[in-house]
Amino acid sequence: MKVVTGAFGFSGRSIARKLLASGKRVLTLTSRAGDDPELAGSIQVAPFNFGDPDRLTQSLRGADVLYNTYWIRFARGEKTFERAVENSRILIKAATEAGVRRIVHVSIANPSLDSPLPYYRGKALVEQAITESGLSYAILRPAVLFGDQGILINNIAWFLRHLPVFAAPGNGEYRMQPIFVEDLAEMAIDYAARDDNAIVDAVGPEKHTFNEWLQLIGEAVGRKRIIAHLRPELVIIATGLMGRAVGDVVLTRDEVKGLMANLLVSDQPPTAPSRLSDWLKENSSWLGTTYMSELRKHYLSPSRY
Repeated sequence: MKVVTGAFGFSGRSIARKLLASGKRVLTLTSRAGDDPELAGSIQVAPFNFGDPDRLTQSLRGADVLYNTYWIRFARGEKTFERAVENSRILIKAATEAGVRRIVHVSIANPSLDSPLPYYRGKALVEQAITESGLSYAILRPAVLFGDQGILINNIAWFLRHLPVFAAPGNGEYRMQPIFVEDLAEMAIDYAARDDNAIVDAVGPEKHTFNEWLQLIGEAVGRKRIIAHLRPELVIIATGLMGRAVGDVVLTRDEVKGLMANLLVSDQPPTAPSRLSDWLKENSSWLGTTYMSELRKHYLSPSRY
C-alpha cells in the first residue's frame, strides 16, 4: 500500500493518480474527504489524526511508502507554521512506528534553519525531522509548481485578464524556476523505488525573471499589460486590497521576501523536462478564466473529519 498525504490537493493529487494508473493501492490522509470526484471512489481515505498519534500509526500500518505533501501556505487562526511543523513530526514518528519503509517528502527549494521566513524555516525543520528519524528518505525540493490546478500562475493570468496594470515588487529581475506537477509526481515515484537517502532540487529546464514570467503569461492569454514596479510595501498593500475583493490571500509578505531573495530558483542542474513556456501555449484557452481561491479551498472549506 502507498500512502499520500493530501491526495485531494495539487501535488498529492498528481502522485495519487500516477500510483493508481500503475495499479497501486492508495490511501490518503486528509482533512477533506471526497473533494475530488475523480479520486474519491478510487482511493482509501483516513483522517490525519494528528491529535491521536496511535490512530495515525494504525492508519499507516502496512504502508510501504509515505508520500508526504502536507504543509500550509500561510498561517491563519490555529493553522500556524509551528503547528504544521509539530504535525509533521507526529506524522514522521507515526510512520516510523508503523514500519513504513520509505518516506518521499515534498519540501521547497532553499529551506534554511536560519531563515527569517517562517515558511522556509518550517520546511527546514521538517526536513531535519525526516533525516533524523531513521527512515529511508527522499526529499524533493520544488521551487514553483505549475499544472492544471496550480493557483499561482492561474491567478496571475486572471489578474492580467482583468486589470490594465500589474504591480510587481521591486525591479522584477529576481528569477523563478518552475517544475510541472506531473514531472514532480514522476520524480516522487522514481525516488520511492530507490533505497539511498537523497535530497534533490526538483526544477524544470527554464529560468525566468518575474518580468519574463508576466510577459509569457500575458502573451499566452492575449493580454499585454503595463508592469508597474513598486516598492514591496506598496505591492503588499495593493494585493491585500485585491485579496479583500476576491476573498483570498493573494500574496503574503514572506512570499514577497522569498521571491525577491531568489529563493524560487535552484543552482543545481534541471531535474525535470517540461517547459512552462510550452505548457502556457497549450493551456492558454482556460488559464485565468476563473479565479482560484487558496483561502476557500484550504482554509475555509469545512473539515470532513
